[in-house]
Amino acid sequence: MNTTDTVALGAWLSELRGKKGYSLSGLAEAAGLAKSNLSRIERGQANPTLDTLWRLARALDLPFGTLVAPVIGTLIEQGIEVQLIAQNTTDAPMDLYLMRLPAGAIRTSEPHPAGTRERVTVINGALVTGPLNAPVSLAAGGTHAFDAGQAHHYRARVESEALVEIHYVPRAST
Repeated sequence: MNTTDTVALGAWLSELRGKKGYSLSGLAEAAGLAKSNLSRIERGQANPTLDTLWRLARALDLPFGTLVAPVIGTLIEQGIEVQLIAQNTTDAPMDLYLMRLPAGAIRTSEPHPAGTRERVTVINGALVTGPLNAPVSLAAGGTHAFDAGQAHHYRARVESEALVEIHYVPRAST
């Protein structure tokens, strides 16, 4: 993420925090972060990891894409690129990502909110993906859906691209 992105992300995060009624301390505690770290992120003085961003989205009860889409095109961490392609923000929230992984890359994800489902479709290459205790090997064209409310991972056997759909728990209609 470049400096402009971190500044824009910090401002957007601060706005979302206010809309959700969180104090800086309250959001930091809910996300399992130090208040000083959250303050640095909001001031654009920190480059948060994907895991930190996921924790913040979860604590704010927002789809990950809602947190990052307005300010970041592609997230890159340890050679792994994650780009939001589309987002459904209606009563059936869903994010669609393109993930690119270099050969040998491993991305472990913390659990998403309970009831979240994930579907991974390999476009090119070969991945091992799914819950840590039940990974599945996929070649190009293969698809695997699983409960993302538990820790899960993506491991590229060779340079790979995949579509990752994240289906959040549907919101109650009002």
